Amino acid sequence: MVKKAHTVTNNVITHPASRTVCYLSQTYPGTRHDKRICDEEGYIFPRNAQLLQDTGFQGYAPQDVISYQPKKKPRGGELDCCERFINTVIATARVTVENIICGINRCRILKDTFRNHLPGFDDLVIEIACGLHNLRVRYRHPTEHFDLFEFVA
Repeated sequence: MVKKAHTVTNNVITHPASRTVCYLSQTYPGTRHDKRICDEEGYIFPRNAQLLQDTGFQGYAPQDVISYQPKKKPRGGELDCCERFINTVIATARVTVENIICGINRCRILKDTFRNHLPGFDDLVIEIACGLHNLRVRYRHPTEHFDLFEFVA
Protein backbone atom coordinates (compact mmCIF):
# COMPACT_ATOMS: atom_id res chain seq x y z
CA MET A 1 0.00 0.00 0.00
CA VAL A 2 1.39 3.37 -1.05
CA LYS A 3 0.86 6.27 1.32
CA LYS A 4 -0.39 9.44 -0.30
CA ALA A 5 1.48 12.66 0.34
CA HIS A 6 0.48 16.30 0.28
CA THR A 7 2.75 17.76 -2.35
CA VAL A 8 3.46 21.24 -3.67
CA THR A 9 4.74 22.30 -7.08
CA ASN A 10 6.84 25.21 -8.35
CA ASN A 11 8.30 26.15 -11.72
CA VAL A 12 11.74 27.70 -12.04
CA ILE A 13 13.39 29.62 -14.84
CA THR A 14 17.15 29.33 -14.76
CA HIS A 15 20.09 30.97 -16.49
CA PRO A 16 22.39 28.16 -17.63
CA ALA A 17 25.52 30.31 -18.10
CA SER A 18 25.51 31.70 -14.54
CA ARG A 19 23.78 28.56 -13.13
CA THR A 20 21.37 30.69 -11.10
CA VAL A 21 17.62 30.70 -10.57
CA CYS A 22 16.14 33.74 -12.31
CA TYR A 23 12.45 33.20 -11.56
CA LEU A 24 10.47 31.10 -9.11
CA SER A 25 6.73 30.66 -9.50
CA GLN A 26 4.43 30.72 -6.53
CA THR A 27 3.77 27.43 -4.79
CA TYR A 28 0.76 25.42 -5.96
CA PRO A 29 -0.74 22.64 -3.85
CA GLY A 30 -0.98 19.15 -5.25
CA THR A 31 0.45 17.74 -8.42
CA ARG A 32 -0.30 20.51 -10.87
CA HIS A 33 0.94 20.30 -14.45
CA ASP A 34 3.92 22.50 -15.41
CA LYS A 35 2.24 24.04 -18.46
CA ARG A 36 -0.84 24.95 -16.44
CA ILE A 37 1.36 26.78 -13.92
CA CYS A 38 3.02 28.72 -16.75
CA ASP A 39 -0.35 29.67 -18.20
CA GLU A 40 -1.60 30.90 -14.81
CA GLU A 41 1.61 32.79 -13.96
CA GLY A 42 1.72 34.65 -17.27
CA TYR A 43 5.47 35.24 -17.16
CA ILE A 44 6.65 37.64 -19.88
CA PHE A 45 10.01 36.78 -21.43
CA PRO A 46 12.36 39.34 -22.98
CA ARG A 47 12.09 39.74 -26.74
CA ASN A 48 14.05 37.08 -28.71
CA ALA A 49 14.94 35.14 -25.54
CA GLN A 50 15.87 31.50 -25.97
CA LEU A 51 13.73 29.05 -24.03
CA LEU A 52 14.71 25.39 -23.59
CA GLN A 53 11.61 23.43 -22.62
CA ASP A 54 11.13 19.85 -21.61
CA THR A 55 8.20 17.80 -22.86
CA GLY A 56 6.06 18.88 -19.88
CA PHE A 57 5.47 22.20 -21.63
CA GLN A 58 3.98 20.77 -24.83
CA GLY A 59 2.01 23.55 -26.52
CA TYR A 60 3.47 26.40 -24.46
CA ALA A 61 4.81 29.01 -26.89
CA PRO A 62 5.17 32.58 -25.56
CA GLN A 63 5.27 35.42 -28.08
CA ASP A 64 8.57 36.77 -29.44
CA VAL A 65 10.52 33.89 -27.85
CA ILE A 66 12.70 31.32 -29.59
CA SER A 67 11.71 28.05 -27.95
CA TYR A 68 13.41 24.69 -28.32
CA GLN A 69 11.63 21.50 -27.37
CA PRO A 70 12.57 17.88 -28.02
CA LYS A 71 10.65 16.22 -30.82
CA LYS A 72 8.72 13.12 -29.85
CA LYS A 73 9.10 9.95 -31.84
CA PRO A 74 5.98 9.32 -33.96
CA ARG A 75 3.99 6.23 -33.12
CA GLY A 76 5.37 3.30 -35.09
CA GLY A 77 8.03 5.48 -36.71
CA GLU A 78 11.50 6.81 -36.16
CA LEU A 79 13.04 10.27 -36.00
CA ASP A 80 15.40 11.22 -38.79
CA CYS A 81 19.07 11.97 -38.16
CA CYS A 82 18.59 15.76 -37.94
CA GLU A 83 15.77 15.52 -35.38
CA ARG A 84 17.79 13.06 -33.25
CA PHE A 85 20.77 15.43 -33.33
CA ILE A 86 18.62 18.40 -32.26
CA ASN A 87 17.13 16.30 -29.41
CA THR A 88 20.68 15.42 -28.27
CA VAL A 89 21.73 19.08 -28.26
CA ILE A 90 18.63 20.08 -26.27
CA ALA A 91 19.15 17.21 -23.80
CA THR A 92 22.79 18.21 -23.32
CA ALA A 93 21.78 21.79 -22.51
CA ARG A 94 19.04 20.61 -20.16
CA VAL A 95 21.56 18.69 -18.05
CA THR A 96 22.72 22.04 -16.66
CA VAL A 97 19.13 22.95 -15.78
CA GLU A 98 18.61 19.64 -14.00
CA ASN A 99 21.84 20.20 -12.05
CA ILE A 100 20.53 23.61 -10.96
CA ILE A 101 17.31 21.98 -9.75
CA CYS A 102 19.37 19.39 -7.84
CA GLY A 103 21.30 22.25 -6.26
CA ILE A 104 18.02 23.71 -5.04
CA ASN A 105 16.88 20.34 -3.72
CA ARG A 106 20.11 20.01 -1.75
CA CYS A 107 18.22 21.66 1.12
CA ARG A 108 16.83 18.71 3.03
CA ILE A 109 13.65 20.48 4.10
CA LEU A 110 12.44 20.23 0.49
CA LYS A 111 12.86 16.46 0.37
CA ASP A 112 11.61 15.44 3.79
CA THR A 113 8.02 15.36 5.00
CA PHE A 114 7.04 18.97 5.60
CA ARG A 115 4.97 19.19 8.78
CA ASN A 116 4.55 22.94 9.09
CA HIS A 117 1.15 24.07 7.84
CA LEU A 118 1.43 27.81 8.44
CA PRO A 119 0.08 29.76 5.48
CA GLY A 120 2.82 30.97 3.14
CA PHE A 121 5.57 29.02 4.89
CA ASP A 122 6.05 26.57 2.00
CA ASP A 123 6.63 29.55 -0.34
CA LEU A 124 9.22 30.91 2.06
CA VAL A 125 11.06 27.58 2.26
CA ILE A 126 11.48 27.24 -1.52
CA GLU A 127 12.51 30.92 -1.81
CA ILE A 128 15.21 30.41 0.82
CA ALA A 129 16.40 27.24 -0.92
CA CYS A 130 16.69 29.09 -4.26
CA GLY A 131 18.45 32.00 -2.57
CA LEU A 132 20.94 29.66 -0.89
CA HIS A 133 21.60 27.97 -4.22
CA ASN A 134 22.26 31.32 -5.93
CA LEU A 135 24.54 32.39 -3.08
CA ARG A 136 26.46 29.11 -3.19
CA VAL A 137 26.94 29.40 -6.97
CA ARG A 138 28.00 33.04 -6.81
CA TYR A 139 30.74 32.36 -4.26
CA ARG A 140 31.80 28.96 -5.53
CA HIS A 141 34.75 30.31 -7.53
CA PRO A 142 35.34 33.85 -6.32
CA THR A 143 37.62 35.99 -8.41
CA GLU A 144 40.89 36.82 -6.78
CA HIS A 145 41.34 40.40 -5.73
CA PHE A 146 44.41 42.06 -7.22
CA ASP A 147 45.66 45.61 -7.19
CA LEU A 148 46.07 47.03 -10.68
CA PHE A 149 48.60 49.59 -9.44
CA GLU A 150 51.06 46.83 -8.46
CA PHE A 151 51.74 46.21 -12.15
CA VAL A 152 52.49 49.88 -12.86
CA ALA A 153 55.88 50.20 -11.21
